[in-house]
Amino acid sequence: MSIEIQAKLKLWSYNRSVYAGLEASAQRKTGQILPEDTSPAQSPRLTCQPTDERTDQDSRKTPAPAPPPVQLSSPSSSFRLATLPTPPRGRRPGPCLSLVAGMAQGPEKNLGGAVKVPAVRPATEAHAEEAIEAIKGGKVIAVPTDTLYGFACDACSSDAVSRIYEIKGRKHTSPLAICVGDVSDIPRYAVTDHLPHGLLDALLPGPVTVILKRGDSSILEKSLNPGLDSIGVRVPDSDFIRVICRGSGSALALTSANLSGQPSSVSINDFEDLWESCANVYDGGILPSGRAGSTIVDLTELGKYRILRIGSAKEETVAILERHSLMEES
Repeated sequence: MSIEIQAKLKLWSYNRSVYAGLEASAQRKTGQILPEDTSPAQSPRLTCQPTDERTDQDSRKTPAPAPPPVQLSSPSSSFRLATLPTPPRGRRPGPCLSLVAGMAQGPEKNLGGAVKVPAVRPATEAHAEEAIEAIKGGKVIAVPTDTLYGFACDACSSDAVSRIYEIKGRKHTSPLAICVGDVSDIPRYAVTDHLPHGLLDALLPGPVTVILKRGDSSILEKSLNPGLDSIGVRVPDSDFIRVICRGSGSALALTSANLSGQPSSVSINDFEDLWESCANVYDGGILPSGRAGSTIVDLTELGKYRILRIGSAKEETVAILERHSLMEES
């Protein structure tokens, strides 16, 4: 519970004890009005009148409107503090505080109309199930990989994929890569028959994106990267995102967590302005690989390779490719 909320709850408890004392004193002095300056900054005026026609007349007056709600927020939750409606006729007014807490699930709004801030969780296995449910529900989450922080969603959900483009302000003509849990999953989404035995296992998991042909047997939705017959595939060397992939039963559409054209993110603070667009944000600390991202290599041609982006692992990648007798495409 935040310090601000604790302070308000302590103030409420203090006010309640003060009001109880005032009310008891008023009952001993029936017919007298309590001083208006009892606690001018903290409590409203309380009155006590004998039971006669004046009491009945006052009770028919329109009650004062309740004060506006106070909104408090934290990085992981949205809280609403509000006074309850005016008490029914015949009961004395008194302070009453209601606390309603709701955990964020993206840019939805809470009871007060304020935008909810998404939950920020550590990127640990204890929170993997929650992330899996968000993916299955068509949500976008922010996760660490072995290179950069990324936005991820179900690659087979056209609505979720569109949401990623919207968050990044990215043109739909710019393709998205996919992420799978294990190297053995890749043939479900792309053609691998032409590759030397053991090549993918030598490259992955790791900071490499391999470009492969989708082929007719790919189970990917046609709406993902329409017009392209190839797909970028990642198996990051990061346990958290791989557990999410396995649990979701689908490939994840994956792209860097930043606005299109802006620097990539190696910490969740780098894309703090985009948190509210995600269902959840998972914190893996500051990533050590720098902002270069993964090395992208085109493996669509038999016996050849082409480096499309140098990334963070070019030298290691080229060494593995040449060890498997692949030649660089000129």
